[in-house]
Amino acid sequence: MLQLTLFGTQACHLCEETLYMLQPLAGNDVAVREVDIVSDQTLLDRYQLRIPVLRREDTGEERDGPFTLAQLMDWLGDALGEEG
Repeated sequence: MLQLTLFGTQACHLCEETLYMLQPLAGNDVAVREVDIVSDQTLLDRYQLRIPVLRREDTGEERDGPFTLAQLMDWLGDALGEEG
């Protein structure tokens, strides 16, 4: 199962759009964990100007949003067993 972490805030419409974009992947062995950066000063300092940020837990690679569904699928293609 591919684990993703979405760093954002509750007031971030781009974060909401990213989460919505990821919903169909849940049936394809993708799990998304949301982290609200406001509750942690270290995370806030690191991500506040970059959100939404999506991190692949298998590689540690991070992708700053916003991004399109095509860009997201290309980035995740190897983990989903698809050509990128």
